Order: sequence, then structure tokens, then C-alpha cells
Amino acid sequence: MLDNRWRKTLPLVAGAAALALALGGCAPTGDSPSADRPLRIWSGSMTPIANNFNPFAVDTATHMTYGAIYEPLFFFNQLSADDPVGLIGDSYEFNADGTVLTIKIKPDLKWSDDKDLTAEDVAFSLGYASNLDPDMVSADATDATTVVVTYKTPKFTSTSMILGSTWIIPEHIWADITDVLAETNPNPIGSGPYKLKAFTEAAYTLEANPLFREGEPDVKEVQDVGIDSNQSSEDLLKTGKLDWVGQFVANPDGITSNGHISTMNQQQDPTVITTCADVSLGCEGAQTDLAVRQALNVAIDRGAITDKAFAGLSGVASPSFALLPRDEKWLGDAELAESPQEADAAAAAEILEAAGYTKDDDGFYGKGGTPIELDLFSPDGWTDYNDAAKLISAQAAKAGIRVNARTVSEAEYWSQVANGQFQLALYGLTQSLVADPYSNYDQYFATPATAEVGQTPEKGQNYARYTNPVVDAAVVQAGSTLDEATKKAAYTTIQTEIARDLPYIPVVLNASQSFFNTSDFTGWPTTDDMYAAPLPYLSTASAVVLTHLRPAKK
Repeated sequence: MLDNRWRKTLPLVAGAAALALALGGCAPTGDSPSADRPLRIWSGSMTPIANNFNPFAVDTATHMTYGAIYEPLFFFNQLSADDPVGLIGDSYEFNADGTVLTIKIKPDLKWSDDKDLTAEDVAFSLGYASNLDPDMVSADATDATTVVVTYKTPKFTSTSMILGSTWIIPEHIWADITDVLAETNPNPIGSGPYKLKAFTEAAYTLEANPLFREGEPDVKEVQDVGIDSNQSSEDLLKTGKLDWVGQFVANPDGITSNGHISTMNQQQDPTVITTCADVSLGCEGAQTDLAVRQALNVAIDRGAITDKAFAGLSGVASPSFALLPRDEKWLGDAELAESPQEADAAAAAEILEAAGYTKDDDGFYGKGGTPIELDLFSPDGWTDYNDAAKLISAQAAKAGIRVNARTVSEAEYWSQVANGQFQLALYGLTQSLVADPYSNYDQYFATPATAEVGQTPEKGQNYARYTNPVVDAAVVQAGSTLDEATKKAAYTTIQTEIARDLPYIPVVLNASQSFFNTSDFTGWPTTDDMYAAPLPYLSTASAVVLTHLRPAKK
């Protein structure tokens, strides 16, 4: 499971008094950290925050469910080529053909309720709900610290997904839960560095887990606040009422100039126009026509979007959906390194007219008396996305394509994206955890990762409802080999297909900006020691950062 909720923004809290109320009466003052001073973060939740700590509820669970409370076996740093770091896991090894995976976990582990965490829990977790790989034959605990997992097919390329994106849960609790998706898990028991202390719809508080294998973190409390707009978050950062956020800020100097807040910008996750693409799965609308998607792709002026919506801070997205230059060796065709940066209305017209579309008296294309009219939505308060959507609408109009941009509540946004009840949605795809785009293709483009409109995908995030048997076969081929030439050939096939079909139309490589309080807390990642991406909305990485932090000595 990959946490795709990396682009959420914070809810509006009117002034210090209201924020103090939201934080349970602990009025933030910007004073030095102490036993009474939590680290205050905005990981992206808007109000009301859902009281949901179910790691299988990918679209509704709180952000800190992932990593701070529940953990995978290993941490894969997507910014590094280093070996993964053991969390619950200690070591792992495949057999020669990649069908048997032996995992050793650390000894003497505890759940936060003081029950033993053993290999039985890991074997149970690997076979539970959406964790279960359809290719898994068995998962057996051969002793208290050893799990042997057998698969029908080689799983070399799936290593980071199995070990880095599978949430390990306590069997003594989850074995009795029969309706997994309906479960909200309000009293979560995990293995991570923190456990839940208090919850309100405006904020929730985590406290250090005294049974954590590395000992209690030095930062004893973390409060995750709900905020409804980027601007509100900026204001709270500037006034010392937030310590850590990940969001787009057009003028970062306005936040960092006081010397208390530092910033980084890792351009790593593509912002896309997600299309409901496949009629066979229930998608409806002009965007289901390949020609319309292709025409919209060349009608966009990405350079203008970068400058006007993202203040020049975003990067260039690739239609290959490999992260460049990190994944350069996996790019099969240099022509697919970058999406076109300038609009080409003539090329859009040529595509549409070849497909039988004609212009009406108002200059917009249609077919059979039915005009193209597309709905593009993004969540209220995502100012960069809202601005980008307006620009896309205006740019498309110049090419004779009517696109109506609108905003919706966060709850409506996630519901429609997950269920496929939309035409076009501005959306952020999280990149693979390692320097290999396999998980992107498996999670976003493969048929097993999708579902019919009206249903939420159970395993994967193919919200475009894209189906292509050529891609499916190439994903299976890539996942079953360690031979780089064979894998690159499979990736070349995938990249050719998805760059033509455009179920996700790349817009920009998002400006993944983080802002963090280096005056009151030390131990943050630096350019010389990027041990994890400093973004509070990232699964696992955010928890790794929290375990490195310490209150600054004053």
C-alpha cells in the first residue's frame, strides 16, 4: 500500500485562541520545547479530522497511522540508493528464483499494549485483507523471529512493496475484525514510536510509546492539526504555532526569514490530471476517448502553469512516470523524458479532427452534435492546484476544448476519486520508494490495482480505471526478474503504452516543499544527511524523522 494522500492541506483555525482550543487547551506560544510543549505538525488533514486509525482505510485514515503507529518491516528511503533500514525487520533473503522470501525480525519486540510482537504477527499481516498478494502461496512463522513466504511467481522487483509498504498489525486484535473496511480502529495498537493519546475533530495528539524497540523518542508529544487552507498554514508557521508542514508556498522566504523555520524542496511526485479512462469499467464522458486525452495533453502550457500556479518551484514531469534523473537507466525512449512544455493548439486540433470532431459556432469541438465538456475538480484550499486547474481550463479553451474547473470539499474529492465518479481530477502520484519505477506501474496502471466505477480499488491506486493487457503482462514480466535488460525491455513497453494512452496526463513534477522548526527542534534531515524525506505527510518517512528529533537546548 502506498499512501497517496501527500497533497492534502490544512484547515483554517481562526486565531491563537481557536487553535489553542483545537489543541486541547495547550496554547502554542512559540516558546522553547518542554514536557508541556508538543511538536505541532500539519500533515494535510482538513477539519473535521476523521477518527480513523485503520491502516487499510487508505483514503480516510489519519496520516500518522502510517509509520508513527503502524510500521512496515523496513524503511526504504526514496531519496537514497542505500540499503533499507530495518524497523520490525532485521534481515531478508530470497531464494535463487525469487519465489521464497525469508524474513528475520528483531527479537523481543512489543506491541504498544505490552503484548509480544512475533513472527506469527508478521505472517498473519502478510495474508490479511489488502496486504495479501494474490501470488502468495503461504506465509509461515518457523520460529519466533522467522517468517518464510512462498509465492507462485518471482517477487524480486516487489521487494520494496512487500517489505516497505505492508503494514504489520497485531493478530490478537485484527483476527477478530471481520469487516475490515468498516473498521475505524479508534484505539490503535501498533509497534511504532508513538501511540494515540487524545483525539478531536480539530487535532489529535500522539505520545511517545514507552515500549518502542529503540526506547521512547526524545520528542514526547506530537500534535497533528486540521487546517483548511495553505494560507492558514503559512500564517501559523510565521507566528510560531506550527513546527512542521509540507505544502506549496509561493514565497518561502516569507516564512524562513525569521531564522526559526528552515525549508527544503524535493521535486519528486508528479501532479497529474487523473482521467476516468475506461468505458469497460463504467467511466463516462468525453475523456474516455483517447483522442480527447491526447489533445488535452498537447493543449496544456506547462511552462505557464509552473510559473503562475507553482511560482517556478515545480519541475518537469515525464510521461514515462519514472523519476528523472533518479530512474534514468530505466527510461526506454529519450523522447519520453519530458512532457511538452508549451501549448500546441494546432496539434490538438489535428488530433481531434482526425478522430471526427468538428468545431461549433463558439469554437469548441464536439462530435455528433455533442460538444466536448469536461469537469476538472480539485479540493478547496489547495491553492496551487486550484490555480493550475483554472489555467488548464483557459489553455484548453484556446484549443477548442471546454474544461470546467471547480473546487469541492476534501471529503467529496477523495470519495469521487476513490469511487471513479469523476471525469478529470488534479491529483498527486507518490513516487516509488526505490530508484526503480516498478511500484508506479504496478500500483497506478495495472488492472489488478483498479475497480469498476462505484467501487474502491482494494489493492492499488489505479483510480484512472485504466486497463491494458499489454501493460499488465509487462508489469508481471518486470516483477519476476532481476535481469536489468529484461526489466528495462518490460518498462519500455509500459512507458510506450501509458505515454500514448494518457490515463494520467502529467502536469508538473510537484514542488514538494517542507518547512520545519530548526530553532526549537534539532535532528532534521539536511542536504548532507538526507536520511528521510522531511515531509510530514509521507508514510514511514515522517516517523523516521520524528525518531531523529530532539528538543533544542536553550
